[in-house]
Amino acid sequence: MKAVILAAGKGTRMRELTDELPKPMLRVLGKPILEHILQGIIGMGIRDIFIVTGFRADVIESHFGDGTRWKARITYGRQEVQDGTGKAPEVAREFLGSSTFLLTYGDILVKPETYPQMIQRFNQDYFSGVITVTRGQDVTKGGLNFFDENFCLKRVVEKPTPEQVEQLQREGWLKPNEPVWYNAGIYIFKSSLFEFTAKLKKSPRGEYELTDAVNGLLAANHKLAGLEIQGRWVDVRDPEVLARLETESNHETNLGS
Repeated sequence: MKAVILAAGKGTRMRELTDELPKPMLRVLGKPILEHILQGIIGMGIRDIFIVTGFRADVIESHFGDGTRWKARITYGRQEVQDGTGKAPEVAREFLGSSTFLLTYGDILVKPETYPQMIQRFNQDYFSGVITVTRGQDVTKGGLNFFDENFCLKRVVEKPTPEQVEQLQREGWLKPNEPVWYNAGIYIFKSSLFEFTAKLKKSPRGEYELTDAVNGLLAANHKLAGLEIQGRWVDVRDPEVLARLETESNHETNLGS
């Protein structure tokens, strides 16, 4: 298995912190966010890693080099136009060939054991992928995932509008007192994903959405497993989250190293 890390964006919500640095290179507990992710992936045995860069790609490429320091092989590709998560993985398509791969956003921090748990779930059946989720509160903030009784994916709705939320409630997709499953930003996919990223059209937000490719897989009867992330999951989305990570006094904090 190989891995792809999406690290092309500037991270505008970080304000002046990303004037010179790409968001994945902001430091948490003494190391760039991206380094925590990289070490977690390498720790589970994946050594072939592709980093999709964009804004200030040189900062990422000069820090990680060819990966020798981490006993890994790191390859890079630049997403010249940041037009959504749906097209970003295609930068790595030649590198991946027919390999199954782990895909993660470059600003998601989890416990290192999350990655082997994903592999274990993937191997439980003939799945085309694994979608990780966390229990969410605000249903309008990200990708909403709906599962069957075997926790296999049935549908994804990306950042639903209030009108869509009402419709989902009317149709019985959203039920009172049941968990809302929020997209956690880490996946496993077979190379069949690219059949569907190739067909993407821009969403109303003006971007190519990875969730649309996931829905394409489902419509073509591909089986996708769900996995709830246990323990720590952090979307390092703004300076407040970053500051909180730095000031936490919990000595058990372990973010992928």
